[in-house]
This record gives sequence, C-alpha cells and structure tokens, in this order.
Amino acid sequence: MDKRTFVSLCEELKQYGGLESTKNVTVEEQVAIFMKVVGHSWTTRDGAERFQHSTATISKYFGIVLKAVNKIAVRLIKPPDMGVVPKQIMDNSKFYPYFKDAVGAIDGVHVDAVVPTDEQIPYRGRKAKTTQNVLCVCSFDMLFTYVIAGWEGTANDARILMETIANPDNDFPMPPKGKYYLVDSGFQNIPGFLAPFRGATRHFQEIRRRGGPRGRKELFNFLHSSLRNVIERCFGVLKARFPILKFMRSYSLRKQTSIVIACCALHNFIKIHAEDDKLFHEYENYEDEEGSTPGVELPLTEFNVSYAATREMTEKRDAIANQLWSDNHV
Repeated sequence: MDKRTFVSLCEELKQYGGLESTKNVTVEEQVAIFMKVVGHSWTTRDGAERFQHSTATISKYFGIVLKAVNKIAVRLIKPPDMGVVPKQIMDNSKFYPYFKDAVGAIDGVHVDAVVPTDEQIPYRGRKAKTTQNVLCVCSFDMLFTYVIAGWEGTANDARILMETIANPDNDFPMPPKGKYYLVDSGFQNIPGFLAPFRGATRHFQEIRRRGGPRGRKELFNFLHSSLRNVIERCFGVLKARFPILKFMRSYSLRKQTSIVIACCALHNFIKIHAEDDKLFHEYENYEDEEGSTPGVELPLTEFNVSYAATREMTEKRDAIANQLWSDNHV
C-alpha cells in the first residue's frame, strides 16, 4: 500500500483497534511488521533480521496487530445498502434493468492451511493440499461484505452457506424480499440466491470462444457469470496482495482463521482509501474463474426448501432470461 494509506491504517488501528506504541516499538513499526508477514509471507526470522528485533518480539507484535485488525474488521466488512441499485449495474445496459435486484456475489475460496497430521483428512480439498474453505460475499465495487472462515477444505460451499444462515450467531446479511445474491451452479436457485441454468453453458470465456450465446439460457448464464465474476476478481486481488494465504505458516488453526479475516479487512481498507491502487486496477476487468473448469457442472447440494420457494426463483430467473433474449433479438 502507499504511504498515505499506511498512515491512515495506523490511525484507524490506534483509534478503533486499541493499538498503542510501546517503549521500544511504535505503532507504525508494529503495523509494518504485520504487513511484511502477511504481504510477503515472512517468517519471524525474516522479520527479526529486517527490523532488528528478536524473533519473540516479531511474533509478539504480529499477534497484537492481528487482534487489532480483527477488531476493526467489523467496521470494514459490512453489508452494502441493499435498497440501492449498485452503480456497476445501473450504469451498464448489459445488466440493467435485468439484474437490478442483485446485491452482491457469493463464492468460496481455498486458502493454505497448516494442520496437525492427525487432523488433516477433512482439510484435504480438491487439490490434495490442506486448505480451509472461506465463504465470502462481495459487493460489485469489489468490497467484501461478509466473510466466514475456518471451514475444512473438503466442506462444500453450499453447505457452509446453509449452515451459516441457520445459525443466528453468524449474523448472515440476508437480502430483503425480491433481492438476491448471485451464486454459481453448486448452489440451489432459491429466494435470496440466483443461480445459473444448469445444463446450459455457464462460462463466459467458453461462450465467447464459440462466438456468443446460443439461446436464452446461455445468454442469461453469460451475463450472470460476467457479473458474478466480481467475486473471483476480489479473490485474485486478495491472494496477490497477501501471499500468506498461499503459504501459511505454522500458526494455530484459530490464528490462521484470524489471519484470513484480517486480510479481507485490509483488502477493504485499501480499496476504500487507495484510489490508485495498482492491484485493484489490474484486476478491474479480470475474467478468469479460479478453480473452475469450462463445461463442467459443479455438484449441486440440495437442501430442504419448499416447492413454492424454488418456484419463485425459477420464475424470476425465467423472466430475466426471456426479457434478455427478447431485448437482444428483436
């Protein structure tokens, strides 16, 4: 991050995170230590050599700043105003008025996890590495609006979402009636969550290679995927900025979860305060879908939802698809 944003972050952590300078280490140096560890995946030995402190001191202040960042995370990771049509939709005739009720996108991302040998099996996800699956919600301006971390790598995104919603303590931001999040084909198409058509090509890269959508379902999937891609762009920025998420150190699982939340909070802080951030500009129109394979349907996890509820969203999706096709094929 640039110097101005760094100074703003230090002030935020002093005011709302309770961070204080000590006799030997200022707030600015504490934050610099933390940013070097998460931004370069430094070891405590790397930090000790760079900052000329003991490894114990580096470890101590990393932990102190981690707690402070998690404390301000509630100020930074919060739902948008769901009563307002997002500018990114309102100002784009491809998406408006069709997706005017979309309030964000949801997906899971796997981050590296260091797990004791006797606990590794549930954390061995699709790439045979030990990972934790982090479910995220983001707005269309690339801000994380909800993050639930700590799930095992084998946990299914849809299962995490449903269990998160079912527990009131998680305070999941359900959209108001008529509004919805964009989700991928592994989720059910139910009130509050708009999924693509299954059985029709859903990847915009593949559709583009074929010269465009064929039929109303492909056209819907093409635009749905293009708009939902904002969550993949968020993940791209997050992992590029914080390599610790790809090369986690041997912290406790609880601390690893806290690190993920802290990185998401810092992602938002930088997006809000650094208008000319290079990484955000680089991923602004990024169109790769990490971890997915064109032409392959994600396994659908079904839950006990009423017929009336599923019918409501089926009719909404059909209405959008029909209007899109009519407006684009007059």
